[in-house]
Amino acid sequence: MIRNVTDRTIRSLIALEHSASTARVLNLVATHRRLAGDETLEAQPFFQNKLLNHGMVVKHRVRPHEQEQFYRPVTTVTKILAPIDGNDLRFGARYLMMGQKDFDEAAEAMFGDLLKPGAHDRQVLDLIEDLPSLDPFLLKEHLRRNGVEPARGYFAITDADIARMYEFVRNEVMALVTLSSGPNAGGLAASKLVDKLLSNSVDDSFEPLKATLRLSDKDYQDGVFCWRGFLYYKWVLAELKPQLGAVLAELSAIRARGPNTPDTSRYLPEAKDRLQAAVTKTVDTVNEMLGVYDKAYASLTQEGQPTGFRDFLLSAPAMFMALGEQTGSVQHIVSFWRYRFPPRKPAMISPEELMDIFMDFEDSLVFSHDGMEEPVAAVLNVA
Repeated sequence: MIRNVTDRTIRSLIALEHSASTARVLNLVATHRRLAGDETLEAQPFFQNKLLNHGMVVKHRVRPHEQEQFYRPVTTVTKILAPIDGNDLRFGARYLMMGQKDFDEAAEAMFGDLLKPGAHDRQVLDLIEDLPSLDPFLLKEHLRRNGVEPARGYFAITDADIARMYEFVRNEVMALVTLSSGPNAGGLAASKLVDKLLSNSVDDSFEPLKATLRLSDKDYQDGVFCWRGFLYYKWVLAELKPQLGAVLAELSAIRARGPNTPDTSRYLPEAKDRLQAAVTKTVDTVNEMLGVYDKAYASLTQEGQPTGFRDFLLSAPAMFMALGEQTGSVQHIVSFWRYRFPPRKPAMISPEELMDIFMDFEDSLVFSHDGMEEPVAAVLNVA
């Protein structure tokens, strides 16, 4: 069944349309508006269906009342939003959620044959569904690894971001360079290793490591892709940390302007406390999972024991989804808050809009719902 967004969601939709992309949103509406006239967007579209290619894709936290739309309980799904009027989002949008009971019929009704199973756009959506978040670098690499290469403009990645991420990964893998090439290996060797690790040819280039770890082709390919992901999320968290403290302080101190309703009066004070606790707990859990990687990498490079790193590569795919969801939630909160409340500018917002933002943040956080801690703990125990 195709559904229309609610009034509250329309307000959030308009805010997202004007904001920068976050880890939860692939904003093709904003891309086409920002890069109007860019011929590469037409030559290398993200989706072949024009309506889909001018819409939004969101990693959506499934709310309790939405669970009945699925055959089994789910926590996060890929939500497709097709604006009714691409020039004015106040008219709202129709939406579908990947995996909903009537998805094939509803997708064909909205987008035609290009979303049938096996069709190009369906394959791209299936690849997106495989990822825990929509971080542009990770999304770009995942699609490229599977033979899909939309124009670069669809990914909000600056050259400065790429340079910082490469430098971070180069420093991270220096110990492996020293192990494989000797103590005199320098930055050039590290740069070559980073290029191999982040390229499509990584599987061929790392053949000696695969042999040392005694892994099958599939286990090795899946593990190395998730290793990339762990390095990327470690970089993301390092980039977020300087901003996170300030954002949480502002979130706690903000005062909405205008008359409160009974709902906003009751919700806002309690939501501030819940968000502070949930963000802190989520960051702690992300650090725990990254610690699993750090320990395994140290056992390989410092102790010469490959078993721990082999175990990490085997367990990484199970941890990858939880790590991506939680890092993406924190990334979304920081990036959206910074868009909505730029530094050194007065925070002007109504109680109703602030409640919408807080509810969106709570929806996005893994630990904002009961029963989410046990699966994460189970994942951590894998290593």
